[in-house]
Amino acid sequence: MTKQYDVVILGGGVAGGSLAHSLRRQHKTVAVVEDNLFGGTCPNRGCDPKKILMSGLEVTQVVSDMQGNGITGSVSVNWPDLMRHKRQYTNPISDATRNGLISDGVDTYHEHAHFNSDGLLDAGNQILAGKQYVIATGQRPAILAIPGSQFFKTSTDFLNLDNLPKDVTFVGGGYIGFELAGIARAAGATVHLVHHNNRPLKQFDQQLVYEEIKRLSKLGVDFHLNTDVEKITQVGEQFVLSGEKFRLPTDMVFCTAGRIPNVDTLGLENVGVKVDQHGVIVDDHLKTSNPNIFAMGDVVSTKRPKLTPVAGFEAGYLASYFNGATDPIQFKAIPTIVFGQPSLGQVGLPSSVATDDSRYMLITNDMTKWYSYHRLNEPLAKAKVVIDCDAETVVGATVLSNHADYLINILTMMIDQQMKIGDFNQQILAYPTVASDVQYLI
Repeated sequence: MTKQYDVVILGGGVAGGSLAHSLRRQHKTVAVVEDNLFGGTCPNRGCDPKKILMSGLEVTQVVSDMQGNGITGSVSVNWPDLMRHKRQYTNPISDATRNGLISDGVDTYHEHAHFNSDGLLDAGNQILAGKQYVIATGQRPAILAIPGSQFFKTSTDFLNLDNLPKDVTFVGGGYIGFELAGIARAAGATVHLVHHNNRPLKQFDQQLVYEEIKRLSKLGVDFHLNTDVEKITQVGEQFVLSGEKFRLPTDMVFCTAGRIPNVDTLGLENVGVKVDQHGVIVDDHLKTSNPNIFAMGDVVSTKRPKLTPVAGFEAGYLASYFNGATDPIQFKAIPTIVFGQPSLGQVGLPSSVATDDSRYMLITNDMTKWYSYHRLNEPLAKAKVVIDCDAETVVGATVLSNHADYLINILTMMIDQQMKIGDFNQQILAYPTVASDVQYLI
C-alpha cells in the first residue's frame, strides 16, 4: 500500500528536520526518511562534536600562552574523558530529533530512500508518494582511490575514537584536516598532515594560510606539502604511506580529502534528476530537473560553501516557496571558518580583488599587540579587510586569531546590511571586547 504525503523529505538532518517542522506549521502532511542518524552530520559527527573536542585545544593553548605571565603549571588533555564529555552531548541527539519530529506530526522512516521505476519512493518495505519531494541527503567523507585505501579512517571515526593513537596522519589539507590535526596535537599525539600541492585551504587568503601553517608547525604539526600518497601498506601494527621519494609510518591514517554528495544510491535516474560530481543540479528555486523534486543543503551542486547555516537558510526558503512565495532564493554573505588556535575566518570578496580593482582598498592589520590579544598573550592575530571606496562599506574580510569567529560574524553583518563604516563607528559597544576592536580594523 502506498502512503500519500504533501511533501516527502529524503534526509533527516538539520535542513530536512527544519523544513519538516515548518511545513507542519502550514498543516501539510510530511514524511522524513533517514537511513542513518536523525539530526544529520553537524550535531552527530560534524561541527558540534568537533567543537567539543576543540575545547581541549583551546584550554591547553591558553594555559601554554600564559606561562610566565601570571600562570604556572601545565594542563593536558585526557582523551577518554573528553570523548565521554562529547558523547554526553551527541548520544541523545538522533533519538531526540526523531521524537521531536514525531511529536510534531511528522511520519519518520528509519530506512534507506530510493526512487523506484514507478517514480515513487521506497523506504524499506513502505512505498511513499509525495506531491513534492525534497532531497536533503548531505555528503559523506571522500576516500582516495589508492592501493590500501581500506586502511583509511575518516573524520567520523576520529570524532568517535575511544583512545587517540600516539602517531596519526591526515591526508588532505582542507579545513577538516587542519582542525583535526590541531585537536590531535593538543591531545598529545604526533601529527602529520599531507597535502598534494602547496595550496592547502585554497579558498582562503594564502598569506594568512601560511601564517596558520607556521603556527601549527611551531606547535608540532608535521606538514608534507606537494606530496602525493600513492599507496598505504600495513606493516605490523602500523601503516606506511608511500609515494615518490616519500615514506611515512604512522599508527592511524585519516582521509581528509573532502566530501562527496550522497546521490549515488537514491535512484535519481528513475525520476530524471540530473546530478554532477558536486551534487544535485538545481535552479534558483532549488528545483531539480524534475519539477516535483527539490534539493537543499550539502547535496546540492554549488560553488557556495556547504555549511549547516546555508542548509538551514535553504530550508527556510523552501518552506516559504511551498507556502506560495515565488521569488528566487537570494543568498547573503556566507562566512567560513577553520577552527583552531588560531582560527581562520573569511567572508565576502577575497583580498585579491583590492589588487585587481581600483574600486577597492585593502586594509591589513597586525593585531598581535592589541589589548584583546595581549591580555592572553596570544602569539598571532591578523586581519585583512576589503573596503568599497565609493560606497564606504566593508565587502570582504579575512581574520586569523583565536577570536576570528566573533569578528567574522560582525563583519558579515556589516556586509549584509551594507552598513557604512561611518555609521558603524557611531555605535557604542561594550569595552574592552573583541567587538569594540572592529572600528580599528576599518
